[in-house]
Amino acid sequence: MPLTADAHPLVQLVPTEQALLQRVRQLVAEQIGPDADRVAQQDEFAWDTFRLLAREGVIATAFPRAWGGSDATTLLRVRIIEELASVCSTAASIITGTDLSSRPIVAGGSAALKDALLPDLASGAKQAAFALTEPGAGSDVARLACHYRDAPDGGVLISGRKKFITRASTADVFVAVARREGGPAGAKGLTAFVVPRHAAGVSVSAHIPKLGWNGVPISMVDFDGVAVPADHRLGDEGRGMALAQDTLLRARIGHAAIALGRMRGALQIATQYANQRQVFGQAVGAHQGIQWMVGSMAATLEASRCLVYATAMRYDAAMADPAGPPVGAALASLATHASIAKMQVTDQCMRMVVDCLQLMGGNGYLKAFPMERFLRDAKMNQIGEGTSEIHKGLIGRHVLGQAAAMARHPCLDFEPDLFCGEGAGA
Repeated sequence: MPLTADAHPLVQLVPTEQALLQRVRQLVAEQIGPDADRVAQQDEFAWDTFRLLAREGVIATAFPRAWGGSDATTLLRVRIIEELASVCSTAASIITGTDLSSRPIVAGGSAALKDALLPDLASGAKQAAFALTEPGAGSDVARLACHYRDAPDGGVLISGRKKFITRASTADVFVAVARREGGPAGAKGLTAFVVPRHAAGVSVSAHIPKLGWNGVPISMVDFDGVAVPADHRLGDEGRGMALAQDTLLRARIGHAAIALGRMRGALQIATQYANQRQVFGQAVGAHQGIQWMVGSMAATLEASRCLVYATAMRYDAAMADPAGPPVGAALASLATHASIAKMQVTDQCMRMVVDCLQLMGGNGYLKAFPMERFLRDAKMNQIGEGTSEIHKGLIGRHVLGQAAAMARHPCLDFEPDLFCGEGAGA
């Protein structure tokens, strides 16, 4: 059924996973949903929501079992995020944001660094923030200007400014991506480090006001000659871009899951409203025009659900491959599917929320109803972790390259030289 993912053929969960998902649903119905409007009133970190999700073991799903996590599959996490996002973008973003900020440590940290940081991050005792974006470099990560140089003690000194950093004001550590001073330009010159929040030279700005998605504030972060120990480097020098790409790939699946949950929540709200609201002597939902509108949205929701679930399954299968994590063409294919899910579902979410608000008429525009909050939050999904336009370019280049490497389609019979002229008569 479109309004629920129960017994979906693409989701096969073991009993322990089913139990956690059911507990999340209970939290959504009894605490997170009823509290969502209050949480969205001001853009201060939603500590109550964070502590609840940490206490219930939901935060731990982003971490390996060896460090206090639960080794949750991406498919399970997608389902959890979907449930949370059906009522509260903040709660869902706390889950995706934990993964975004901690994944580089999981993927690139030494055993000692993981032992020191991951247990507290998994339990919620501490938080991390992913410091990637800069004033002059957003989607174009290769243009990052934040730089580092060697320190006399064998560590490095990091300097630069980071922008739009989620949870910067509450983070205990930052994962900062920087390039060696005087080193190679572009992606190959980037390296990632763990930077302690209270290190000398770290400063965090006041919260930057934004349109919506309150409860997970953003700030500017400045590093002014910050001393970072050598053992706080993540992976080999020059591997920062690879860690960032791996992290962003997962984050894009998370964004798609948030958009999916919001679509489902918006449609449920709008259709339940349409069943009750009377106009011209009958319920709004009794009019054929509304039924057609709802039918189209339900089909879009189910198609989006299948896309997100399939993308999560692709990622889980790739990570479980005995040969190791995907590289080269396999990684490019996986990243393209993540971009497709992120672009398609976030764009469809924006359209659906607008239509759901329209269905509710004037009431949909009021703050007394949740649809205006859904509308403000939906826009962020189209922008965060790469705009829809960026993903269209990534997808297009991948597909064109794939086509060039394939044998000619058996139904295509032409001489390429015939199409090289300036016009049909050339």
